[in-house]
Amino acid sequence: MGALHAGHRALLRQARSDCDVVVMSLFVNPTQFGPGEDLDRYPRDEERDRAIAAAEGVDSIFAPTVEEMYPEGFSTMVSAGDVGSRFEGAHRPGHFDGVATVVLKLFNRLRPDIAYFGQKDAQQLAVIRRMTADLDLGVEIRAVETVREPDGLAIASRNAYLSPEERRRASSLHRALVARDPGLVEGDVDYLAVVDADTFLEVEPRPGALVIGAARFGSTRLIDTIRIEDR
Repeated sequence: MGALHAGHRALLRQARSDCDVVVMSLFVNPTQFGPGEDLDRYPRDEERDRAIAAAEGVDSIFAPTVEEMYPEGFSTMVSAGDVGSRFEGAHRPGHFDGVATVVLKLFNRLRPDIAYFGQKDAQQLAVIRRMTADLDLGVEIRAVETVREPDGLAIASRNAYLSPEERRRASSLHRALVARDPGLVEGDVDYLAVVDADTFLEVEPRPGALVIGAARFGSTRLIDTIRIEDR
């Protein structure tokens, strides 16, 4: 969705390493924002994003308008199903339906062989993998590890909203995931849980399971994910 940072660069570099042709989509998708969320103020700088993409060797950018993606009369949405109903899906109703819908449309427009997504948004990754398999899309989904600041904070576009004090406290989310202790979060916790990476059902801690969390620091809501064996 633009506002490219080091995490996006990691996606582009992995794609450039693996693939003959790299296409980057650039689109702030309105259907994944709920009422009162930050669609209008979400950071946008298309000129900068295009310069970063060029520096990372992207061959082409697909940057449609809202009107192109959702023309007048558009009425069909993809259901994210059971995987998208928990955690982020429960806190942001309709969010993953919007994600699944736009990703399906992007896949249909671009017909990629491989698509790259960040591990930080692990539930989004699970939703997309499930949709891709269920709808026989024939796209290989590859995850790229989360890029972090030295204090552990996952790099994200919304970090730009944080005040200096909120930024200091925000690194506590990663520490809480490592310890599996929501009491370590220096903010308002929405959830912290251990889940299966594919179903997002809660499980006992085990290798390969994910520790996921979401919390607010001031008015900014951040999410993060780690694999237990990656501690």
